[in-house]
Amino acid sequence: MQEPPDEQSRRAAPAAEVGPVPASPTAARGRALVRAYGFALAAILVIALFPVLSVAAAGIVADAAGCELNEAAAHPCLIGGVDFGEMLYAMGVLGWLMLGSLPVGGVLLMGWAIALLVHLRQWRAMRRAGARR
Repeated sequence: MQEPPDEQSRRAAPAAEVGPVPASPTAARGRALVRAYGFALAAILVIALFPVLSVAAAGIVADAAGCELNEAAAHPCLIGGVDFGEMLYAMGVLGWLMLGSLPVGGVLLMGWAIALLVHLRQWRAMRRAGARR
């Protein structure tokens, strides 16, 4: 006796839900390494450039609202009936942190690049050794 079509589809469903199997453990390791390097690069750039982005955002908001923004003092800046002067002032003064964050970010970026080059060189050597066999 033949099963109804809906019964056949229910039996076939679990096989369709199985995801792709990684080609090899080294392929999965390679993808994890790419993710780790990408995450590390993003973290380095965010930490190094955050003060610059803070100053830029404060300047853009102050210009759009027609407010004065400088390091001397906080000036009132009404946007939608709310005074954002103190916050914009704090964001502008955070720019001084770039004196520390940019050099530290540069050193971390150089370390990241060196680690990446070492891993790429090892990967290339392993690949060549595997091709010779």
